[in-house]
Amino acid sequence: MAEIITESSQRQLRAELLAAVKALKSHVINQEKYAVGMEWKKVDRVQKNLIVDARNNEFDLNKICTDMAGCRLCPLGITRQNLVFGDGNPQAKIVFVGEAPGADEDEQGLPFVGRAGQLLTKIIEAMGLGRKDVYICNILKCRPPQNRNPLPAEIAACEPFLKQQLRSISPQIICALGTFAAKTLLKTEVPISVLRGRFHSYEGIKLMPTYHPAYLLRNPSAKKTVWEDVQLIMKELQN
Repeated sequence: MAEIITESSQRQLRAELLAAVKALKSHVINQEKYAVGMEWKKVDRVQKNLIVDARNNEFDLNKICTDMAGCRLCPLGITRQNLVFGDGNPQAKIVFVGEAPGADEDEQGLPFVGRAGQLLTKIIEAMGLGRKDVYICNILKCRPPQNRNPLPAEIAACEPFLKQQLRSISPQIICALGTFAAKTLLKTEVPISVLRGRFHSYEGIKLMPTYHPAYLLRNPSAKKTVWEDVQLIMKELQN
């Protein structure tokens, strides 16, 4: 004889099923909260690591700058108004390296703030970046008199500090602005007109030589060529 399910039994069964569904739903929600919590913890750890790295890089750069404060390794340390060490993001993916400070830079103690610097700023902004996103420095940290070309002895005295800067920042790309920056970093006498347009390697870092903004002020037609080089940099940064 078939078992007869009473109304009371049906209500009990429904209550048990409902309780089971609620328990399962609560378990799923808790698991989701746990997963989200773990993801946020991972994000938080990454952010904290980035902050620590940035502070370490900034500390290293400040120490190098402090070490250079009283530099007299070449006569430029005596004739300068201000040391022009560098400026920008200590964790920058791209570092722009120029030749030497000019009069405006020597007066303000900051790199690329004159007419050529204003043009460089426009180039950086055209890349979708700001000066705060990149790092800018020069081969020489002191202005040569009358903006003459850097002398070999001056480059030899200053280059170790530049190497320390670049190692501290460890960028993805270096953009060498002008003949002296490109030849110094790449240890070559090949003209920049031949070097530009393709990546080279500097201590494992990709390096793109291009014309100096001061050259573009004298030769506006070369802006198109520089923009081609900059587009290659932008493409590489996206990889």
